[in-house]
Amino acid sequence: MRTLQLADKTVPVIGQGTWRMGEDRHQRQDEVKALQRGIDLGLTLIDTAEMYGEGGAEEVVGQAIAGKRDQVTLVSKVYPHNASRKGIPAACERSLQRMKTDFIDLYLLHWPGSYPLDETVEAFERLREDGKIGRWGVSNFDVSDLLELNDPRCATNQVLYNPEERGIEYDLIPWMETASMPLMAYCPIGQAGNLLMNPAILEVAQRHDVTPAQISLAWVLRQDGVIAIPKAVDPHHLQLNAEAACIELTLEDELLIDTSWPAPIRKQRLGMV
Repeated sequence: MRTLQLADKTVPVIGQGTWRMGEDRHQRQDEVKALQRGIDLGLTLIDTAEMYGEGGAEEVVGQAIAGKRDQVTLVSKVYPHNASRKGIPAACERSLQRMKTDFIDLYLLHWPGSYPLDETVEAFERLREDGKIGRWGVSNFDVSDLLELNDPRCATNQVLYNPEERGIEYDLIPWMETASMPLMAYCPIGQAGNLLMNPAILEVAQRHDVTPAQISLAWVLRQDGVIAIPKAVDPHHLQLNAEAACIELTLEDELLIDTSWPAPIRKQRLGMV
C-alpha cells in the first residue's frame, strides 16, 4: 500500500470513511466487522465525525478499534456550531468517549461556520497541548477560506473530489500543493452510482480488468499528496479498495475520462455533500 505523511503520521493513501454508518443498529455489527477487516487489509486511516449518525458512527469506530488503537490513525470532525472556545473541548470529549479512546490523531472543523477562525484554532491548539489531539485541520474549505485561516499548523483539508467533481483542480489543489498540505478526498467514487456507469469509466475498467470503483479511486490518487477515504461495508469491496492503490492509469486512460469530465478552465464553487 502506498503511503504519505499526514499529521506527523505515515498513513495509507486509501483509508476508510464512515459517513452513513451508525444510523441503523441492525447494521452495526456488520459495520464494525467491515472497519476491522479494513484495518487488517492495511486501511488503517479511519475518518469519522460527530455529525455522522449524530455520534453513531463514532460509536461504531470505537467498537472497531478496541484492542487495535495503536494500529489506527483516527480522524474526526467537529460541527461548526460547536467550534467555539468552550464548545470544541466539550465536543472533543464526547467524541473521545464514544470512540473509547483518549486521543484523536487529527481533529477537523467540518466546514466553515460563524465562530471566528482564530477562536477555533485557539481551542484546537489547547486540545493539542493537553494531549487530546495530535494535529488539527479543516474540511470543505475553499482557497478563500484557507487564506482567511492563514495558519501553517493546519494539517489537511478534506473536500469532495472524484472524476465528476473536479473543480478543485483549478485553484485549490495547486494552492494546497504549494502549501505542502495533504488533501483528503471524500466521496471518491461518487454517491448515486452514475459515475460508475459512465462509458469512459467502464471502458478504462475493462482495459485494466478491474471495477469502475477501482478506476475512480485510481484516478483520485493519480497525483501525489491525495488520500481517498471511501466507505465500504462489503468485505469484497474492502479488498478491491485496498487493491486500487496499485492501479496506474495511462495517459490514454486519463484523456478518455477527460472527455466525460474535462478539467476546469475557470473558478468553480466548491462542491459539498
